[in-house]
Amino acid sequence: MQKLIKWVDDRLPIVDAFENHMSKYYAPKNFNVWYIFGVLSMLVLVNQLLTGIWLTMSYNPTSEGAFASVEYIMRDVEYGWLLRYLHSTGASAFFLVIYLHMFRGIMYGSYQKPRELIWIFGMTIYLVLMAEGFMGYLLPWGQMSYWGAQVIVNLFGAIPYIGDDLSLWIRGDYLISGVTLNRFFALHVVALPIVILALVVLHILALHTVGSNNPDGIEIKQNKDENGIPLDGIPFHPYYSVHDIVGIVVFLFVFCGVVFFFPEMGGYFLEKPNFEPANPLKTPDHIAPVWYFTPFYAMLRAIPDAFLGVVVMGGAIAILFVLPWLDRSPVKSIRYKGMFSKIALLLLIVSFVILGYLGVVVATPERTLLARILTAVYFGFFILMPWYSKIEKTKPVPKRVTG
Repeated sequence: MQKLIKWVDDRLPIVDAFENHMSKYYAPKNFNVWYIFGVLSMLVLVNQLLTGIWLTMSYNPTSEGAFASVEYIMRDVEYGWLLRYLHSTGASAFFLVIYLHMFRGIMYGSYQKPRELIWIFGMTIYLVLMAEGFMGYLLPWGQMSYWGAQVIVNLFGAIPYIGDDLSLWIRGDYLISGVTLNRFFALHVVALPIVILALVVLHILALHTVGSNNPDGIEIKQNKDENGIPLDGIPFHPYYSVHDIVGIVVFLFVFCGVVFFFPEMGGYFLEKPNFEPANPLKTPDHIAPVWYFTPFYAMLRAIPDAFLGVVVMGGAIAILFVLPWLDRSPVKSIRYKGMFSKIALLLLIVSFVILGYLGVVVATPERTLLARILTAVYFGFFILMPWYSKIEKTKPVPKRVTG
């Protein structure tokens, strides 16, 4: 066996790769529970890929057969209902762990030098994941799928000069039709997953090149022993690879509880109108995207001008990419930042959560006004960051990690 391993390793350095990224990759020893969400996102990605492959075996990507094929999967395919719920719940779980993963990065300054490229790769994953979720949302061909896609695609029509042609190019027809469904299916199951996998690999390679951040924001590579091993680091394997199993088991308990008992989650994961076949002649009483898009949808609805609404919605995502260059604080972690940063981060969380709720419910004048205020709060966190992160008084950062 050792000779076989050596023969393979001489031609494909599997052992070296394992050592560089697992057994000899030294991670900070003070990781806390917030650092589990990166691993969980990988777990959910595998779930989405595997269940998606099995669902495509029985799915019919045509306007005539899409809805019926989903019903066939649910009723006639052996364990088809389980595969469908694992996939639909997995989509929401994916965005949930990604949002928590992003929050941890913002909270502990994981976007600051030298991790700017890691952050950019991560945000690109998030952007492509939004496109993947949107494409997949149309595939059940239910009422909310159809009309939700109609609203989102029509947003591109608000772009001056090229908007109408761009909307027509995306749809492939003058209305959402079987042509749109077929191209969204191809993008959802082939093109975008390949892009996501490539970006995940780049994200991990960039992370392991500069090293992981930690709750103290201390670079452990600056304190090494005589053998060149970080004093505050421990091998990722077996310490964290075994440690993460606890978090994975807890997550799977919760995830399976939702799959078996609350797969629709009161209409937030699977909306009631989506159990009706798509009907271009019947508009649902209230059209709203799935919950993980609703904060940005609330921003869109809060702006009376269609084009400005699209700009604000796109800007809310685009501004995340430049976050590494907005933070002027001399410290990374929220533990040592001043009161301004802590209050700003709290306001960001509150505004994002409430905007998510406002994007689900029916718009009223009062809710629209609140959405405008919270949109300003959301952008204020980023636009004012170069000012408040520079002038605030920070705490001294210890030379070694504190746990």
